[in-house]
Amino acid sequence: MSDALSDLLATRDWLLLDGATGTNLFDMGLMSGEAPELWNESEPAKIRALHDGFINAGSDLVLTNSFGGSRYRLKLHDAQDRAFALNKQAAEIARECADKAGRKVIVAGSVGPTGEILEPVGALSHGDAVEAFEEQIAGLMEGGADVIWAETISSEEEIRAIAEAAASQEAPLCATLSFDTAGRTMMGVTSAGYAGIAGTFIPKPLAIGANCGTGAPDLLRTVLGITAADPEAVVIAKANAGIPKYVDGAIRYDGTPELMADYARIARNAGARLIGGCCGTKPEHLVAMRAALEAHTPGDRPGLDEIVARIGHFTSETDGTEPAPATEGRARRRRRG
Repeated sequence: MSDALSDLLATRDWLLLDGATGTNLFDMGLMSGEAPELWNESEPAKIRALHDGFINAGSDLVLTNSFGGSRYRLKLHDAQDRAFALNKQAAEIARECADKAGRKVIVAGSVGPTGEILEPVGALSHGDAVEAFEEQIAGLMEGGADVIWAETISSEEEIRAIAEAAASQEAPLCATLSFDTAGRTMMGVTSAGYAGIAGTFIPKPLAIGANCGTGAPDLLRTVLGITAADPEAVVIAKANAGIPKYVDGAIRYDGTPELMADYARIARNAGARLIGGCCGTKPEHLVAMRAALEAHTPGDRPGLDEIVARIGHFTSETDGTEPAPATEGRARRRRRG
């Protein structure tokens, strides 16, 4: 079955993704603790401005404002019964912006974690998680999303639930995990492990990769791990724009447009085809990244020393793929409980 993202990838070696949703909405006035998804109803002009800023900067794909759109996240704001409607509105706003761009722009329906821990470690059952994701995905597809985009997922159980929900809705899927704990996700998944997990999904995701995490160097190392484990995969790289710092009463990311442009070049050399930015990434970063990718001739696969020299140091000594000592595994299980 044909889909808009695959069709576009068939004509392009790489696509530029969008930037940050949350940190940019905070700059627009979103308050800490406020649900961004409610702005689809109360502040649609600001959500349009967010998408338009990315599209005008050169993004080929925009994520809907629906990251926390499952009923489990929305219940924190007494909005769980509006999950379908809020996700549909999120996709409709993004679709409107994409359709007026004058070129093909993909609308990707953002699906983030539920905030719950799934069985067997936590209390949320697989069936209940699938049902919640089905509700969210149905709203996104009804609103005009081209593809479902799972992001910042940490556990195998949750990404499997999202994949099952997307398949039941006949929605194409892209999925990124966040590798933020010494090269692993919070729940212990490695880059190579994720490539193996995603390879078992039916149907397979259109693209897999990493987003957010602890910084661009670590994310690039993760991309190397995924592409090594599955050289045929279409790989996503969506790194934060530098490191967060507290400046003048607010959190700011220190990554410059020049740094993010170099990150984009290295990501492309590492095998990524879908390249964008996560937390702290603004339109000015994307402008530099687009220009860098358009002028870039792919080179040799980067080594770790090159990443450190050009982008910065890793936050951990390893990428997490080495065998974990038994004592570490036991401690990890205790912490989860």
